[in-house]
Amino acid sequence: MRYASFAGRRMPHTHFVRCGLDEADFADADLSGAVFRDCSLAGAVFQNTRLAAADFTSAIGFVIDPMTNPLLGARFSLHGLLGVVAKFGLVVE
Repeated sequence: MRYASFAGRRMPHTHFVRCGLDEADFADADLSGAVFRDCSLAGAVFQNTRLAAADFTSAIGFVIDPMTNPLLGARFSLHGLLGVVAKFGLVVE
């Protein structure tokens, strides 16, 4: 589903399983409680995307700005957190 557009869609609790979602557009979508199990999200666009309680624990390649995307209760692996703090230029060792 590379380059797919989910922009503006209401898709709470959707389960994406083993999906290639590289370059997908999730801008302005409601993905509250969504699960991204074993998904690749390289280059995916998250802008004003509602991601409260979403599960990214086994997803890879994403970059999500916590300042423009509600993430309350979202789940990430330790490695995946790098995609959340990337904008801050932090060095994690």
